[in-house]
Amino acid sequence: MTTPATSTTYWTSLDSPLGPLLLTAGPDGALTSLSVPGQKGGRTVQDGWRHDPGPFRAAEEQLGAYFAGELKEFDLPLSTDGTEFRRRVWAALTDVPYGATATYGEIAARAGASRAAVRAVGGAIGANPLLVLRPCHRVIGADGSLTGYAGGLERKIRLLGLEGVLPQPS
Repeated sequence: MTTPATSTTYWTSLDSPLGPLLLTAGPDGALTSLSVPGQKGGRTVQDGWRHDPGPFRAAEEQLGAYFAGELKEFDLPLSTDGTEFRRRVWAALTDVPYGATATYGEIAARAGASRAAVRAVGGAIGANPLLVLRPCHRVIGADGSLTGYAGGLERKIRLLGLEGVLPQPS
């Protein structure tokens, strides 16, 4: 059985200060994931995916500018699957500005969830398929602690350092 062209997944890998980034996109060019090596729940290249850097030129340019400290907000087409709840949480993540942080409770409130839903909010944040682009690294514990990050705590520290929230790691 052949796979319809509409389900084609394109991928590329980009070098970054976080290590190689694996980006995927659908046939329309909208990004569907950005993963780092060892990421909890991260994607890996699958049989049938098409390696093609073409759909990722804007992402490569914007990520390069971000890592150089020259870009504070991404403007890329994104397309991710998730429940209505997860989509609300992910939208709330997108609203946390560069150089700022928010707590899980604040994200819950922005997503229209109760304070009791903080654990579910944490699960939705952990399932974010677009690391860096959808800034889950900006979410911290209520006490200011740097809680988990699917890409690893070292990467979270590096990203928050880049954005001026923390001192840059050496």
